[in-house]
Amino acid sequence: MKKFTLTVPCPLGTESVTAHQIDTLGYDCTTVDGNVSFEGDAEAIALCNINLRSGERVLIKMGEFKALSFTELFDNVKKLPWEDFIGKDDAFPVKGYSLKSKLFSVPDCQSIIKKAVVSRLSEKYGVSWFDETGPVYRIQFSIMKDIVTVYIDTTGAPLYKRGYRAEGVLAPLRETLAFSMIDISRWRGDRPFIDPFCGSGTIPIEAALYALNIAPGINRRFECEKWSMFKNNVFADAREEARDNEERDNKVEIYGSDIDSDAVSLAVANAKKANVADKIRFFKADVKDVRAFSDKGIVMCNPPYGERLMDKKSVERLYSVMGRKFAEYKNASKLILTSYEDFEKFYGKKADKKRKLYNGMLKCNLYMYFPEKKL
Repeated sequence: MKKFTLTVPCPLGTESVTAHQIDTLGYDCTTVDGNVSFEGDAEAIALCNINLRSGERVLIKMGEFKALSFTELFDNVKKLPWEDFIGKDDAFPVKGYSLKSKLFSVPDCQSIIKKAVVSRLSEKYGVSWFDETGPVYRIQFSIMKDIVTVYIDTTGAPLYKRGYRAEGVLAPLRETLAFSMIDISRWRGDRPFIDPFCGSGTIPIEAALYALNIAPGINRRFECEKWSMFKNNVFADAREEARDNEERDNKVEIYGSDIDSDAVSLAVANAKKANVADKIRFFKADVKDVRAFSDKGIVMCNPPYGERLMDKKSVERLYSVMGRKFAEYKNASKLILTSYEDFEKFYGKKADKKRKLYNGMLKCNLYMYFPEKKL
């Protein structure tokens, strides 16, 4: 199979998590500021879309060059072999961004790139008009410090849209970030796991999918499945392999609680959609009333903070309650994601380790507290 340069963009701070998954799939990769890149063929595209638990999407890198003018942008985009992918009936919308660059107008850049691709394809196919009624080849671009990178997106709806969460509570945590937290914690399904602010159930559900080795993209479809290069059984084979690798009989102890009964009901419904409801116990409870579930395990949560649901004073009182309550879990690891800068002050203890992560565009810190004695 023909090989491509593939790129998986991911939130800053989760590059190593995504790179490890790609490496596990059998591909050597490199990481640079929110991107993981590697060489792979059509099978790699299918495997990554179906199996990656973190990362935003799988992109085919078409080219990279410096452009200080629209003429340079047009000429360099036109040089790329778009006809290797896009047929004369296919659609090819363009979107992207520009940061710290001379070409700063995104609409103008979109227009120039579109015109360059049309010009190239017009010459190759001998037509002057494209109806764009066929499969969609979404062209993405980034311009950073005058360096233009152009891609074709294979994924479509981002990878965090697993399909089990059709609706959610306010300020949801992305599924990909939930898994990244789980991976960072080193939890492998071998210890009790609880999220006392479970909301719509994202963290416990991702924990269950991981512990049972259920591929997160097994039940959804991807944009590139409609492309001519995937008319064979590449995706069918990748899904069959993923199903063969599932370990649904694994014994796991996973809990999720929330003070909001509607959130708990939604979490149960989402777990059913993900086919892991029998592996998670959800219940309604105020965090101060949640009993220590085990002498050892993982407490992981994304509690309310300034931008999410509560005012500052309420958030500070809640963090104080959490500090006292979580102290009961002496031999458990505690991982808490929040954007509130003074978290440690009100929690009452400095974290053993802190890691910067992003939930969408919101900068957060993952505060990690390790057991008081060795497990």
